[in-house]
Amino acid sequence: MSSVFNVLAIVFMVAVAFVLLRGLINMMRGGSGSTSNKLMQARVILQFIALVFIVLALYFSRG
Repeated sequence: MSSVFNVLAIVFMVAVAFVLLRGLINMMRGGSGSTSNKLMQARVILQFIALVFIVLALYFSRG
């Protein structure tokens, strides 16, 4: 069970990195502030979900 949470945590961490990079690229190109704001909100939500899966993986790995 803990391996499922490990995989999900990694998937969400990669998603966080992707959204972060996309937001940085948007800011460097001078994109709209609305898009940057939506990407920041998505990053925060993905970070929360990743943190939940990390905690669950730790909880189930300890037995």
